[in-house]
Amino acid sequence: MSQQKNKETPLMRQYNAIKVKHPEALLLFRVGDFYETFGEDAIKAAKILGIVLTARNNGSSKLELAGFPHHSLNVYLPKLVRAGLRVAICDQLEDPKSVKGIVKRGVTELVTPGVSFNDQILENKSNNFLSAIHIQNKHIGISFLDISTGEFFIAEGTFDYIEKLIQSLAPKEIIFEKGKNREYIQQFKERHHLFGVDDWAFSYEYCYDTLSKHIGTKNLKGFGIEDKKLGITAAGVTLTYLSENHQDKLQHIASISRIDEDNHVWLDKFTIRNLELFSSQNENAVTLIDIIDHTLSPMGSRLLKRWLALPLRDKKSIDERLNIVDYFHKKPTIQEELHKIIKICGDIERLVSKLSVGKINPREVVQLKTGLDMIEPIKQICELSNHNDLQKIGDQLNECKGIREKIEKSITNEPPVLVSKGNVIQSGISEELDELRKIAYGGKDYLIQLQNRESEKTGITSLKIGFNNVFGYYLEVTHVHKNKVPEDWIRKQTLTNAERYITEELKVYESKILGAEERILALETQLFEELIFELGSYISPIQLNASLIARLDCLLSFSVLAKKNQYIKPEITNDLSLDIIGGRHPVIEQRLSLGDSYVPNDIFLDTEKQQIIMITGPNMSGKSAILRQTALIVLMAQIGCFVPANKAQIGIIDKLFTRVGASDNLSMGESTFMVEMNETASILNNLSDRSLVLLDEIGRGTSTYDGISIAWAIAEYIHKHPHRPKTLFATHYHELNEMAQSFERIKNYNVAVKEIDHKILFLRKLIPGGSEHSFGIHVAKMAGMPNQVVTRASSILKKLEKAHSNSTLNKDEQKSVKIKERLTDMQLSFFQLDDPVLSQIREEIENIDINTLTPVEALLKLNEIKKLTGVKV
Repeated sequence: MSQQKNKETPLMRQYNAIKVKHPEALLLFRVGDFYETFGEDAIKAAKILGIVLTARNNGSSKLELAGFPHHSLNVYLPKLVRAGLRVAICDQLEDPKSVKGIVKRGVTELVTPGVSFNDQILENKSNNFLSAIHIQNKHIGISFLDISTGEFFIAEGTFDYIEKLIQSLAPKEIIFEKGKNREYIQQFKERHHLFGVDDWAFSYEYCYDTLSKHIGTKNLKGFGIEDKKLGITAAGVTLTYLSENHQDKLQHIASISRIDEDNHVWLDKFTIRNLELFSSQNENAVTLIDIIDHTLSPMGSRLLKRWLALPLRDKKSIDERLNIVDYFHKKPTIQEELHKIIKICGDIERLVSKLSVGKINPREVVQLKTGLDMIEPIKQICELSNHNDLQKIGDQLNECKGIREKIEKSITNEPPVLVSKGNVIQSGISEELDELRKIAYGGKDYLIQLQNRESEKTGITSLKIGFNNVFGYYLEVTHVHKNKVPEDWIRKQTLTNAERYITEELKVYESKILGAEERILALETQLFEELIFELGSYISPIQLNASLIARLDCLLSFSVLAKKNQYIKPEITNDLSLDIIGGRHPVIEQRLSLGDSYVPNDIFLDTEKQQIIMITGPNMSGKSAILRQTALIVLMAQIGCFVPANKAQIGIIDKLFTRVGASDNLSMGESTFMVEMNETASILNNLSDRSLVLLDEIGRGTSTYDGISIAWAIAEYIHKHPHRPKTLFATHYHELNEMAQSFERIKNYNVAVKEIDHKILFLRKLIPGGSEHSFGIHVAKMAGMPNQVVTRASSILKKLEKAHSNSTLNKDEQKSVKIKERLTDMQLSFFQLDDPVLSQIREEIENIDINTLTPVEALLKLNEIKKLTGVKV
């Protein structure tokens, strides 16, 4: 073993010592102008990045290598992180030119899926949340921190609630307690980038102390989270994790908020998926967020996603949003003016976070200043609006004049991305810098001036200034003027026709000009870092500005959406009814073919007269669309958005449940029916008086009679439930229409169709009353099913319907009917059913009354049928 160690090169010894400290991370090891990876890291990197994998002998073994140029880090790093890897960046901490032997190296940054400031890794319109989970019995605490924006949240609740938050806020990485690995996997599965942290980090006292020290308070009462012990633990673990990941500049994380279950509409994971709020299982599908997001800034877009994930339940807060949207809607001039201004603001939120951690570049500082320049006109518009809520926003906006003036005075108008490129700091900031620039970039002018001055002073008309590598700059005097040389000139060289001298001024200038460029870089770097440090005192007001502009951006987006798609302002009430007139599906109506118009529908639900609407109708008639549009209209209203309807009176809901569509979960051993029952059970176990329940085709995953029984029992349970939750129940089981006769708050509706010449026309209009037919065979024909299949299906359907209608006959009557059906089926099965002669034969047979037919009559009838076939008797 010792012999193997002796064979290691100093470089590999250094690498191994650093790698031991970061065993879970892929180590990018800076060697000269390259980042190198070794061993298993090299194999992973080569596969993910598509770079060449090589190998060299390392003592008695082979060592794999893969690398890329250091200036390509921003190209390759995002690929590694998106693959779910933790990446430790190990840089050279010394200048190789000034060091003998091995250069000192160390990890300067550890980038993970949830911890990054890299623009190539982050998505502009989405938060990049890092979450920590603390499980205690059946209760869970969770934190969400976006280090790129400084937003920090905690929440507590059951597994279902926490899973819903995870699905809504979509953290890029989740930290959990190593000792509870099995418990975590059992509840949440391995659907996210995970990292286990040692159990000691989950001590409540340690986490409370860590969090309060970081925020700079003695306690956490001021943030309203003092009683959230599990959430505080999760938040503290997050900060510890960042500290261990070399993230120690976190001044921009200065506050923390709670996500309170009581303040937001409950949307379970099934509902978020079924309504396709953010994503869809269908490729290239358009989601609700795609339709409603007309924001102009990345920070506005991120906030809008959070609003949609956490709809409000407080009438006052909803009305505040709606009133501002209404104001913008009625003031198109102000709307247009704000539209232009906010578009210029950019992503102030992420720029100020970069400022805090010292990762902001000169060009981004100018971008920040450009965004802050827009605060003043936004503030003026809000303050002059005569609208109370807008004026409140205007009062809170900070113009940040000091920081804007400082940036304008310090940074050039079009600086490079890198300080090392030069020309970052304005002239007039530093006398030394100005002088160095004159020397470095105006050296010839200075030397000409010096030459002319000395020539005039001494009378040496042939005086020249030159340079060589032996003693640098010199003054050359021909022998004719040698006697005019001043005494303080120092002779350095004698030539055939001249003498060369140096002066103190020339030596000082020489030292300046030779080191000018290096000194300029060092000085510009120093001045830029001082500026960044000074700007750090403005982080808090800039963050407030960013949050207020993001809010305005969202509300402005809603007003643009309302004008574009002809939405109306909903009326929000505290009662228990829901009244939508002329409601439309916000996504489907935008996806219709040119010339087509969406058919609007009315929905009324309350807890007294019409608690449950039983909707029947054929496939493709629009039942599911009506269910979904009702849910989406309510959600849009409760995030403060105008809605696609002629009129909408929304009694605030606290929970929205949908059971729409079905899919197998075979990987977990669950069938379609099991998935359906799991989702429905979750609904029935969490009902409230303000719940809105949308059920589509409950029970279709099992046999018909089982399905009808289950659907009936569920509808009955909801009707009898003490909370009387408002429910839309779409079904193919026409038998459920009979429930309206026994249950006073169940009403039958159907989606109208018109049958013309055995063809159906979908009217997509919801009308009172139940539907008698499902028209499934018609839909099959429209889908292009072969005629033979369609005809056979019609025949079978008639027999089944007759069998059902004969269910009230006595046993002998039923037996006679079955014999007749069997005979008919046997005769017809020998022939193609689309033959007109056979159709006539079938009709003859169907008209025979077997119960009264004598043997002679039967022979005569058989003879008639034979004649129809053309067979000679």
